[in-house]
Amino acid sequence: MTKTYDAIIIGGGHNGLTCAFYLAKAGMRVRVLERRHIVGGAAVTEEFHPGFRNSTASYTVSLLRPKVIADMKLHDYGYRVIERTISNFFPFENDYVKLGGGPGRTEAEFARFSKKDAAAYPAYDAALEKVANVLRDLSLQIPPNVGGGLSSLVAAAKQGWPMANLDISVQRDLLDIFTKSARQFLDGWFKHDYVQSAFAFDAVVGNYAGVSTPGSAYVLLHHVFGEVNGKLGAWGHAVGGMGAITQAMARACEDAGVEISLEAPVAKVLVDGARVTGVKLESGEEIAASIVASNAGPALLYRQLVDQSDLDDDFKRRIQGFKTCSGTFRMNVALSELPSFSVLPGKEKAEHHTAGIIIAPGMDYMDQAFYDAEQHGWSKKPIVEIKIPSTVDDTLAPAGQHVASLFCQQFDPKVDWDKHREAVADMIIDTVNDHAPNFRKSVIATQIHSPLDLERKFGLIGGDIMHGSMGIDQLWAARPVLGHGDYRGPIKGLYMCGAGTHPGGGVTGAPGHNAAHAILADRPLIRKILRS
Repeated sequence: MTKTYDAIIIGGGHNGLTCAFYLAKAGMRVRVLERRHIVGGAAVTEEFHPGFRNSTASYTVSLLRPKVIADMKLHDYGYRVIERTISNFFPFENDYVKLGGGPGRTEAEFARFSKKDAAAYPAYDAALEKVANVLRDLSLQIPPNVGGGLSSLVAAAKQGWPMANLDISVQRDLLDIFTKSARQFLDGWFKHDYVQSAFAFDAVVGNYAGVSTPGSAYVLLHHVFGEVNGKLGAWGHAVGGMGAITQAMARACEDAGVEISLEAPVAKVLVDGARVTGVKLESGEEIAASIVASNAGPALLYRQLVDQSDLDDDFKRRIQGFKTCSGTFRMNVALSELPSFSVLPGKEKAEHHTAGIIIAPGMDYMDQAFYDAEQHGWSKKPIVEIKIPSTVDDTLAPAGQHVASLFCQQFDPKVDWDKHREAVADMIIDTVNDHAPNFRKSVIATQIHSPLDLERKFGLIGGDIMHGSMGIDQLWAARPVLGHGDYRGPIKGLYMCGAGTHPGGGVTGAPGHNAAHAILADRPLIRKILRS
């Protein structure tokens, strides 16, 4: 053992940094071990072509919890978010839909297709916001550990009581969200396909499923509980890309006394007598600590970094069954000009260029994308979200040129992606070009991240951007495994602090925050007194 720390964090993603910060502020000696040359995990900004920089994987911000932003004083380290002028732009075959942009605009947009749907929208928005508030309240709480005795029963009652006090209409909406497909849920509110599609897209983001798949309605909710600059449900662009967030977090950590090591991949979690003693790096170096917290997903941690002899048979079986597949294919593209859409022509910057541009023209289209992936390995007509951050942040591309993020669904991770990645990337470009005929000729360079690339580069098993599927069987106290939903692993001193725990995927900081508080709650009283 070369050095001894109070805690070691495996992985320098945003949740690992958040966890490290809270532990260090409590007086603990903390070291973060990041296997890549840059801190930030999947929330990084990198140059992928000379002069063109972009958020390499994670690409937009909303879900980062305000408490984490405030506690880490991220604004003091340069954190700044620009809100979208409108939230989303959906090109259809002969028309389009814009969401957001100010009071009354969404209703006016819907009224072009259905006055009844336009009239229903305010009530839908209010109902979803009430349900989202439940998730916001739960996101920074440690789930009760089923089987954990009286304290767990008290925690369950405390977290469940606010839901029990909700109006019966909100409880019904909550039940619908957790059990129904997005199609079923939206059928209860709207009738026009364009209107339904504008909301259903959120149900398949990072979700290997169709809009008719049971449980997909919850993923819709997961993507609306965020906020930007105090505006609930809003999305925005982090100036400097997503890496600006994690760089700010890293500086906050270092000022708190955290030691961050790059190019320090962990090979094994060291265990002695059913208790963690530290980690071994791929270099052979061993680092001692009585606490190890993993920002890596549960599948990577328990299938690769922990010796199987240190786990009981039931846990091994269940962690092998932990589902990891978000169906995501991710590209970054350097552009010579902005896309001109057939339904809204023009290459000069307009409000729709600054929004999330969603190619998902219809509920059946989104279902078919999933069916294709199930049958053939990938969508023949994929769902694509285009984000062009250079329209609001001129630091990312040369003057007059742009960078675009292409976030694409649905793609089976079991495909031989080394063989098919280039052809599928070309097909994705064609899909965008079908809606913006100047797109292909404007492409200067591409960066391709197939599901396999996401696994190799970022350690996302199955290319799962959520660190694990977001079905009801893998949420709250059952994320990742019932009995270990409270961030505490089956080995004493081993904790989980990444998106494979409650409340799940996205750049939230919540798992890191909650795991740190679980760790601090477990410290012996005498150690707490000596550290204080």
